[in-house]
Amino acid sequence: MKNYEAIVIFYPDLEEEVRQATIDRLTNIIETNGKVEDVEHWGDKKFAYPIQYHNHGYYTLFKFQAEPETEKEFNRIARISESIIRQMTINLDK
Repeated sequence: MKNYEAIVIFYPDLEEEVRQATIDRLTNIIETNGKVEDVEHWGDKKFAYPIQYHNHGYYTLFKFQAEPETEKEFNRIARISESIIRQMTINLDK
């Protein structure tokens, strides 16, 4: 298993229940073949430039261990999720 960090930016006007449901879904994907070490809620942050006509978003950091296939599935679900503006995953083992 490899170590990863993923930052996920949610839309700022998203309801807490919808955001938490998406976080739970992403956490469940990781836990199928991996282990979630930590989920940090950074909260609402201002962007350096507008993204999809928004000036700020809600940041959440995932720290986890998983197989590469699980990381690919995590990224796929995060990309197609309607509640996420942007996401980025990095491999900490490189």
